[in-house]
Amino acid sequence: MLERLANAVLFQLGWFACVLGGDSLWLLIPVAVLLIHHLWISRPGQDSRLILWVVVLGIAVDSSLRGLGVMEFQHAAALIPLWLIMLWALLATTLRHCLRWSARPWWLASVTGAVGGPLSYYAGGQLAGVQFPMGVWPTLIGFAVLWALLFPLLHLMARRLPH
Repeated sequence: MLERLANAVLFQLGWFACVLGGDSLWLLIPVAVLLIHHLWISRPGQDSRLILWVVVLGIAVDSSLRGLGVMEFQHAAALIPLWLIMLWALLATTLRHCLRWSARPWWLASVTGAVGGPLSYYAGGQLAGVQFPMGVWPTLIGFAVLWALLFPLLHLMARRLPH
């Protein structure tokens, strides 16, 4: 129980550091969160493969959204910003821990994703200066549909990848 609470608090700390600090030295905070996660919350290396695959999937998803003009970032770069990549790594740390409750039944993961995904993108976008050129409401509805599909997939990855 304490580890799940710590996981949730560390995730939120890392989330705020990413969206408020952007690609700056603030990223040392989510790096520290990942280190603490590996040393205290999970066994060494337990979530490493999951984190890697979630980050790869996250880069693909958010790079596609960026390429489609759904999101615009302040600085143009080949990939999505590093702070957003770190958010995907932080999210991966929650799947087997503080967000484990949302994995089953599958529809609970869909509902959680449909609500939590858009809220996170909207709040993070407001704090990090991300623009939604297609309009806020159409973008949030699109995010809800995307995350209703994506969050169960992330939980499936958490179940199937070796611990």
